[in-house]
Amino acid sequence: MSKSAIASLSPETTQDSIHTGLKADYRKTMSADLSEILAATYRLTIKSHVYHWNVVGPVFKPIHDLTEEHYNALFAATDIIAERIRALGHLAPVSFGMTKSFAPSKSEVDHASAQEMVSDLISEHEQAVRDMRVAAAKAGDNDDMVTEDMLTERLGFHEKALWMLRAIIAT
Repeated sequence: MSKSAIASLSPETTQDSIHTGLKADYRKTMSADLSEILAATYRLTIKSHVYHWNVVGPVFKPIHDLTEEHYNALFAATDIIAERIRALGHLAPVSFGMTKSFAPSKSEVDHASAQEMVSDLISEHEQAVRDMRVAAAKAGDNDDMVTEDMLTERLGFHEKALWMLRAIIAT
């Protein structure tokens, strides 16, 4: 393929020609916020999958089933979040070098009880909710209803996940 053809396929990181009513500085800031949310979503996807494989004990089956439901939904959400970053005129993150740190270590999994695994997932979901609330409020303040609606939907998923995870380990 010629250099000009390759150059024409290279995505632009920002597009000054975007005239949708969202200011360029807002789009840049929100894209950065969404990139952090995207990374956190990947981290939670990986943790949910690792715990799905390795949970043991009397609550194995409900945790195994719930984490499978969660990691599938979370993985689907990564595409939605990345596409919103692109719609705002910025590149979705292209380097996931930090993904090595997303999964719990072997020793953490070897010695973690089902309750500890679920507690860790609860902590991750709670942080996701806090971060999404801040970003959704910023989107609302900037008349970015699409991002606000997307984050509101994601918040609904995480709050339901929290309810279910807490219910599994309730005593």
